[in-house]
Amino acid sequence: MIRVSLVFGIFFALIAAAIALPARAATPEFEAFLASVRADALAQGISAATLDRALAGIEPIERIIQRDRNQAEFTLTLDTYMSRVVTEQNVARGRTLEARHRDLLSRVAAAYHVQPRFILAIWGMETRFGAIETSTPVIPALATLAFDNRRPAYFRGQLIAALRMIDKGYIDLATMTGSWAGAMGQVQFMPDSYLNFAVDFDGDGKRDIWHSTADVFASIANYLSTNGWRDDETWGRRVQVPRALADRLADMRDPDAKGCRAARELTTPKMLPEWQTMGVRRADGGPLPTRALLAQIVTLDGAGGVSFAVYQNYKSILAYNCAHLYAITVGTLADRIGEG
Repeated sequence: MIRVSLVFGIFFALIAAAIALPARAATPEFEAFLASVRADALAQGISAATLDRALAGIEPIERIIQRDRNQAEFTLTLDTYMSRVVTEQNVARGRTLEARHRDLLSRVAAAYHVQPRFILAIWGMETRFGAIETSTPVIPALATLAFDNRRPAYFRGQLIAALRMIDKGYIDLATMTGSWAGAMGQVQFMPDSYLNFAVDFDGDGKRDIWHSTADVFASIANYLSTNGWRDDETWGRRVQVPRALADRLADMRDPDAKGCRAARELTTPKMLPEWQTMGVRRADGGPLPTRALLAQIVTLDGAGGVSFAVYQNYKSILAYNCAHLYAITVGTLADRIGEG
């Protein structure tokens, strides 16, 4: 799943609540685009009645295009990005909620083999543990991005998936709101992720990622688990990389890597003892763990930046949001919550 986190969600939620969404008038090209979406959706079994309601009166939203061009994950340094999420307040809140929901988290962890601190960290990253309620209408947002020329195929698929959600009665059109990029609920799932990973853990017949804490926890855990999570490993650790090795890391990228851009930027995997022989050390200068664990190196903020040795679970977090800033911040927040 490629999507955008709500690291600055509180600010933009307030802005969205305070002002109307600026829109461009629908052009003949946009109307033709909607007609083609309608044809595709009908061919995939979505009812005409649903399409009549969902696609009526849509216009492109200029603010969404602007946001898409200035995503925090691609414009900030790690320290700036992390300082807005890994705060004493968020760490304390995560620990309080871990204690409050200990039984539920234990049951979800047993079912999906994901440690509770990571479930809490992603919940905290996405909507500040459910405190942020996103209010952008999802169908117009996705139509705007699908019509745009940056990633039209991806967002067109998300638009069709959102229409399918409405058609199947998973959510009403009027209450289908999300982030500017169409991510929904306390877990900020894109529509296809909702269809594939959302879970009815409380057994009420609904996969309610908007209001059910049980469904929120289980849906996050199911997403990570399905994408290769291992509960006998952590996510990674900050490391020191000798300058001679750091200069070579760009040439050591894994030629067999698949997936999103961030995943393809990782080095070829090597066992921790092998990285140790190459001069990599813990952040405090001590030796790496001796466990025979595959790790890859990622360095942020350019030459001389901070480096991390990351494990399989790191790539599971990247599947949730394909950005190194996001994945490292999730791992760091999870570590801080787990220290309590």
